[in-house]
This record gives sequence, structure tokens and C-alpha cells, in this order.
Amino acid sequence: MKRFAIAAALLLLLTAAGTAVQAGTNVTVDPAAINLGYMNVFNLPAPWGDGAYQWGSAWGFVDLTAVYAGNDLTLGPNHIGDPNEYWYRCVDGAVPPNCGGPGAPGNKIMEANAYAEVTGPLAGQTLTFTGMVESYSLTAAHTVIAFIKDFASDFSSFNQSTVVLSSTGPFSISLATVNDPSRHVQWGFQMVGPDVWITDVDQFGSITIGPYNEISTKPTSWGAIKSLYHQ
Repeated sequence: MKRFAIAAALLLLLTAAGTAVQAGTNVTVDPAAINLGYMNVFNLPAPWGDGAYQWGSAWGFVDLTAVYAGNDLTLGPNHIGDPNEYWYRCVDGAVPPNCGGPGAPGNKIMEANAYAEVTGPLAGQTLTFTGMVESYSLTAAHTVIAFIKDFASDFSSFNQSTVVLSSTGPFSISLATVNDPSRHVQWGFQMVGPDVWITDVDQFGSITIGPYNEISTKPTSWGAIKSLYHQ
């Protein structure tokens, strides 16, 4: 009898340990969370440029060309209103320095990041990010990536999990975060491609992404940490 009792106790311990290892947080598309913006700017790749990183800075969310309708997020190519040749290539007889206008090709690659960020409570957990691509009409000029990133405290390095979104349907990615409460965990979307003139945006298409409402089997959900956000 004692042998059976010990075996049962070990089974309970192993089950509890397994549950602890698997504990994590589920997040999805939510305007209360994914509402931060950051833009990284690069030169065009060859033959028009060297592809070098130029600069990065925080941007207003709508300036990314990111708009919510309820819980659904629509992302489009970034548009720049400055006609300077820094932003637009001088083609078809356009005279520098102001070459921007309808039909002018962009002169920079824009990496528009729409994301959520939490520092601390997700440390040492497995974060799962899900969503549903409801519509997709982007041309080959632009790529959208769903990501989770786990940054060092000084943002000098990061671990990540990503998936390219190229058609309608659900997506799911997961990342086991480092157990360090000083690290910053982000999840969201990158729209990558050249800037386009405002009147040309529609011809490059867009993507609309909504929440994925599959019932979770995880013990913790985004609702448990949503209160950490201050709007």
C-alpha cells in the first residue's frame, strides 16, 4: 500500500511540474494592448541603394498606417508627404530635390512596427500570440510579419518568434521568454516595404487582422495582465 501511495504522490508531483513548465499567457489582437508604434528606416536595396539602416524612432500609431475598427486592425503601406528626394526616387523627368508625387517610387524601406510591450510579468513564461487574417490584398512590394520579441533590459539584443502573413486565415506563434523581470516583451506586427505617395496607397493593398477566439487551454490569459497598461 505504501508503494502505491508513493507512486501516486510522485505522479501528482510530476503532473504539477509539467503544468508549471507549460504555464503561459495567450494574447491576440487587442486595441488596448497593440497600440504602440515604432518606425525603422532603411535605404533601398541594390540596385537603387545599399540597404543600410538609417534611423529609428517612436511613431504615432496611425502614422504607421495602422487603424482599428473595433478589435480589427488594418495595416497599409506607409506614406510620406515630404516630396524630397530623400523619400522618393527621381524618375520620369522629376527634377531634384522634390521628386515626390503621384506615381513616384519610394526611396526608403519602412519597417513599421505596431506592437504591445510588457516589462516584468511575462518573464519565464511561454507567450502565445494568435490572430485571424480576415482580408489580404497587399502586393509583393510589402510584407507583414507577426512577431513576439523578448528584449534585453537595454534593448541591445532580443530573442524572437515570427511568421509571415501572406493570406487569410489564423496564425499562432509562441516564444519561451527569459526568466528576467528586467526584460521587455513585445508582440505585434511589422509592415515592411517602400514608402508610397498618399494617392497611390490603395493600389498597394492592405491587410486586416482580428482576434482569434479559439478557447484557450493555457492557465493564464491576456486579461490577467491587461490591468498593467495605462492609457
